[in-house]
Amino acid sequence: MSDSPFQAIRAVDYTVIFVRDMTAMRRFYEDVMQFSATRELSQNWIEYQVGPNTFVLSRPGHTAEDAPVPAGTAALQLAFKVTAAQVDACAAELSQRNIAIMSPPTDHDFGHRTLFFRDPDGNLLEIYAEI
Repeated sequence: MSDSPFQAIRAVDYTVIFVRDMTAMRRFYEDVMQFSATRELSQNWIEYQVGPNTFVLSRPGHTAEDAPVPAGTAALQLAFKVTAAQVDACAAELSQRNIAIMSPPTDHDFGHRTLFFRDPDGNLLEIYAEI
């Protein structure tokens, strides 16, 4: 067995999305996803508290000199857990806001009800419930 200090890691504390369009992304996560900004270090770094996780929108170059992800390319997939009824309610709200649903609420053999859509930068978002 290893004595690595990395064995002490038990959770993801920060999730940082490097955004292409900060204005559109901020509007989406605050208006659609209903996340409340908890701290804004600058126009290039906005934090939200999502459960125990700090969720951050950041412009590339703020912490590293990475180039933005090319348009039309998802940088990541995020999954948000809710109840089965809330999966359907989220789908209805997305439709009311004219946000394209990639995959409507669907029950899967592996025990999840899922809904998939994209944020303004093209990242894949999943709302799911254990069923």
